[in-house]
Amino acid sequence: MFIRGSNTLSLRAFALGTAAISALLTAGAASAQSGSDPADPPELKRRGPPANAQGRPSVADATNQVRLDLNIEYVEGQIYNPFTGLEDKVRLRSYTQDGLPLPARFVSPTIVAKPGDTVRVKLNNRLPAVTMPSYDAGCASAEHNVPHCFNGTNLHTHGLNVNPSGNGDNVLLSINPGVNFEYEYAISPEHAAGTFWYHTHRHGSTALQVSSGMAGALLIKGDRLPTPTTNGDLDTLLNGVRNLKERTLIFQQIQYGCLDSNDDYKFQLNSAGNAVKRWYCDAGDTGGIETYLDKNGLGFGTFSSWGQSGRYTTINGYVLPTFQMKQNQIERWRMIHGGVRDTIRVIFVRANSPTIDPRAAGQDEAAFIQAACGNQTQFFNVVAADGITLNKALSTRNVTMQPGYRWDTLMSFPNVGEYCMLDVTSQSTESVGGVSGPTRLLGFVKVVPDAAQAARGTPTQQLVDSASRVMPADVRAAVIADLNNGLTLTRFTPLKTIQASELSGGQQLTFDIQQPNPAVQATFMVANQLVGSAGYNPQPYNPARLDRKLTLGTAEEWKLTSNGTGHPFHIHVNPFEIVSITNNANPSVDVSIPGSFDNGDPQYVGLKGMWKDTLWIKPNYTVTIRTRYERYIGDFVLHCHILDHEDMGMMQNVAIVLPGGTSASVNGPQADAHGVH
Repeated sequence: MFIRGSNTLSLRAFALGTAAISALLTAGAASAQSGSDPADPPELKRRGPPANAQGRPSVADATNQVRLDLNIEYVEGQIYNPFTGLEDKVRLRSYTQDGLPLPARFVSPTIVAKPGDTVRVKLNNRLPAVTMPSYDAGCASAEHNVPHCFNGTNLHTHGLNVNPSGNGDNVLLSINPGVNFEYEYAISPEHAAGTFWYHTHRHGSTALQVSSGMAGALLIKGDRLPTPTTNGDLDTLLNGVRNLKERTLIFQQIQYGCLDSNDDYKFQLNSAGNAVKRWYCDAGDTGGIETYLDKNGLGFGTFSSWGQSGRYTTINGYVLPTFQMKQNQIERWRMIHGGVRDTIRVIFVRANSPTIDPRAAGQDEAAFIQAACGNQTQFFNVVAADGITLNKALSTRNVTMQPGYRWDTLMSFPNVGEYCMLDVTSQSTESVGGVSGPTRLLGFVKVVPDAAQAARGTPTQQLVDSASRVMPADVRAAVIADLNNGLTLTRFTPLKTIQASELSGGQQLTFDIQQPNPAVQATFMVANQLVGSAGYNPQPYNPARLDRKLTLGTAEEWKLTSNGTGHPFHIHVNPFEIVSITNNANPSVDVSIPGSFDNGDPQYVGLKGMWKDTLWIKPNYTVTIRTRYERYIGDFVLHCHILDHEDMGMMQNVAIVLPGGTSASVNGPQADAHGVH
């Protein structure tokens, strides 16, 4: 996750003449979606309470009731394409809300609530029954692990510790076209305040719909101050920082394509004629996302080709935005990987050019990065992982974002100037697909002078100033002492370390892909054993099979591995604590401790003791985690968060039951978990 050491970034050398550099930095007019300071996604507006028998709002429907309407429908819009300098027309499945114009950018509205709220989301599926029969077998497929039912849907509140059954965070439903359904999420008063997100999760159509942009932020905001005996919410400390600005950033990889006369995506070959160079759309085309694979089910795979597609990662629907910041001002960036599968490693480097024009990157992205972006990287602080406040902030030059990850960071640039925001990876085992991709451009930061803000000091000094003004007198000195001790945040952490004495058992899990030959579709599976152990038996998802029965009120230790290639592990309902991460070739070295060196891969460094709900499992590594099964019983799932892998079978059913209970006592898996195949 974190890079420490050298203050330089090594980028691929690219020789450019003076004229070429000048051309790259002086391109024509920019799109409305590029170069702009990206606005936060709009907040999903609330509707009023229902009337009682007298026609008046119910007294019981008080301030802790959050009622929302969320629609799903096709939206026609535009996405800026740096390759052409033009807006590509697209038609994509999107979340919308009544009473407001259709979104100008493909980014979903944000749901905001607080601990103790009951959030009711009425989901209205306004999609047609079938869009492209040649690609979608509809909801009548006899095979669960073949992508299908592309316009069937449901809703998952990723990371929330809520009831998984009935009208709760139930992903074993299919809300088919024309059907409305109201979810009800009772957020406990003890729930962590933090950064979560929501997305569609109907097995068979999850990847296609999330790739279309059907993912949004879900923020739990807290106002609980710490006391001598209870921890508080980090929000209370950060909200006291003078001139603090907060941003919610949804990173999405919307891999739209344009179809030829054979209903196959248009693409250009490289000079050798044997590999995809990039996707393209002709004038008058409208791009969309209507399939996972080609019509034969093999070959040109939609979701495995992000690096070859040439598309750019959007941030809040913007392509290559420019973040406008004041010198030394602290901004809280809630960063959410809302994409389907591809790894993003975010760094910031000082720009070589005094004025960056993002419109130039499409001419030759590698050349642009080499010409415009320097090698001096910028530090920032990470304060929360997957919505859970850290025990101690981590000072870093980068964060690795796997699908489903969230990082809360405190950004502060002490020096005036312009910075490139880049996506970099360096080793095949670090990223999805086992392939190291090229450095990509995400956007820019422009820092303007502000004498008053610069005089407020370092981020630590600004947080101490906040604590001195807003923290209660009986904990103020302790909070300030912690902040001066390397930004220690233990007065704001919501979860306690799981001790070995709490453990009552354990689980094992291995992700596996098997493909006898390239002429057949691979099988995506999960095993209840570690790879290589006796009885190793990976299996694809079966909705009628209960894979794990866990007991309410207990805690367990899990060991996780991946066979062949890496996968992000995600489990619903209960987060987990990272105990250790070891390379099987050197199992005595824990690469998750602060300051470790995992052969140059920074993503595990400093993760020890963190709480998360999604975690990358590298091949030939063993990840040890601990988790408690608290408060909720019911059926839910764990899966690989490469969403096309989940759709094709890399998922398991899990049930939490009462002591002595059975899966039948909580309505265990049915022969058809979605009511339809």
